[in-house]
Amino acid sequence: MNTHIDHLVIGAESLQQGVEYVRTQLGVEIPFGGVHHKMGTHNHLMQLGEKLFLEVIAINPDIPSPASPRWFGLDDPHVRCSLSKQPRLLAWVINTPDIKTLVNQARFDFGQPELISRGELSWLFGLPDDGRLLAGGMLPYLMQWHSTHHPAGTMPDRACRLETLCIYHPRAAWLACILDSIGINAQIQIQPLSDNATPYLLVSIKTPGGIKQLSSQGLAP
Repeated sequence: MNTHIDHLVIGAESLQQGVEYVRTQLGVEIPFGGVHHKMGTHNHLMQLGEKLFLEVIAINPDIPSPASPRWFGLDDPHVRCSLSKQPRLLAWVINTPDIKTLVNQARFDFGQPELISRGELSWLFGLPDDGRLLAGGMLPYLMQWHSTHHPAGTMPDRACRLETLCIYHPRAAWLACILDSIGINAQIQIQPLSDNATPYLLVSIKTPGGIKQLSSQGLAP
């Protein structure tokens, strides 16, 4: 299926808050990216590999709100309350050369592909109607770039590289089955949790200051 991890998403109440979080957690400055007019958001971006990047995203207060819910659960009151306290690893995204086929064969409703653009870039992105996080952020969003070369190659390089992405989940077998249906299972790690535990994402990133971690729980241990 030729699917790959495309980017990691840090949600923040404001871009300034998100940039400060990355500085604290990774020890680097993440530069400004651009504006998503269709989604009512804006971002900062940096490389995590040749075809992989990190995104800090927040609601853009300077443009009109979109007619439909924003992506990454940013309109969800529980998500907004969480991000008002501190930014956190919110979601992850995978890319594919054929998003329509992937959506049809997946064992989960990843939403319908919609055309999104930012500046000269455009892509198809699987969006649920209510803009929700997929399985609370444990399942990835799907996308397909409309470009010959991956845009990460032109993003600022702060000498940070993704080492591992691990999902801790009380329904590990269920999660693995869905991820296998979209061909991404082998690129991540899944660790089982006890029955009533809260699932979370944990990524390890090699930085100029050593291995650092980002967590969907907030500040990583």
